[in-house]
Amino acid sequence: MSHTMPLDPQAQILLDQLAAAGGQGLHGSSPEEARQMFAMLGALGGTPEEVGAVADRTVPGPAGELPVRVYTPKDGTAPYPIVMFFHGGGFVIGDLDTHDQVCRSLANGANAMVVAVDYRLAPEHPYPAAPDDCWAATTWVAEHGAELGGDPTRMAVAGDSAGGNLAAVVAQQARDEGGPPLKAQVLIYPATDLSMMHDSITENGEGYLLTREGMEWFMGHYAPDVDHVRCSPLAAVDLSGLPPALVITAEFDPLRDEGEAYAAHLREAGVPVVLSRYDGMIHGFFQLGFLMDAGTKAVDEAARALGTALA
Repeated sequence: MSHTMPLDPQAQILLDQLAAAGGQGLHGSSPEEARQMFAMLGALGGTPEEVGAVADRTVPGPAGELPVRVYTPKDGTAPYPIVMFFHGGGFVIGDLDTHDQVCRSLANGANAMVVAVDYRLAPEHPYPAAPDDCWAATTWVAEHGAELGGDPTRMAVAGDSAGGNLAAVVAQQARDEGGPPLKAQVLIYPATDLSMMHDSITENGEGYLLTREGMEWFMGHYAPDVDHVRCSPLAAVDLSGLPPALVITAEFDPLRDEGEAYAAHLREAGVPVVLSRYDGMIHGFFQLGFLMDAGTKAVDEAARALGTALA
């Protein structure tokens, strides 16, 4: 389908600045260079929001100690409901620092403890390292969350982009393995179908921050030799019994259609779904609220949905 809205002027400014800076795009970069570029973009964000507390610690993971960052909101009292947060970055880039601002805003906005997971990244650790780590962290917090000041009977998963994929995968695994019981899943422009067959990948595949070439670069690092059905939540035959979902998409995003397809399939399976498309927006906007008002609005929407589901 063609676009109903023009590109948001705030998104256009960012794209113009990146073009002027002459970035070669991901496909010309090493993973290390791409990680540094992503970190620099995140560092533009100014002063982080004050929360009650931020603690870095580790939890047991399948490959040893797994770093997590625990955010306590500035209001309310323990035990807090718990949001497991998985960051975006195509399974290759991104870390606890690139998504620190978003996690702070979600903790305060949802009045919840946010546990951000520093899962292992590809290509050093390809699929299934990332979902294995996210699952290990989620199950550990479900058993030990009270030690952190959390209430494991009120848990949700959330993530953006690759993190949205991981949140959806963890939600499916929790259902299939009989727990932990999750009250909600918040999927922000999630990658749900790693076969890359959706129309929006062609329609929005060039010029809107995340490109088709960039997606191919990520996939080549994350799952070069894997049947993509195994890491695509959209490929699951049965989506019934999954937690209520908020799915946020962006109009000018290559991942738009697979996010909206997942929302539609969840709904067909009887799962309560709110699908919220941000017209005029590009992939990554959720993390870029300091540049785009719509990003702040989307973080607020996600925080409200989590707060309501976990109240």
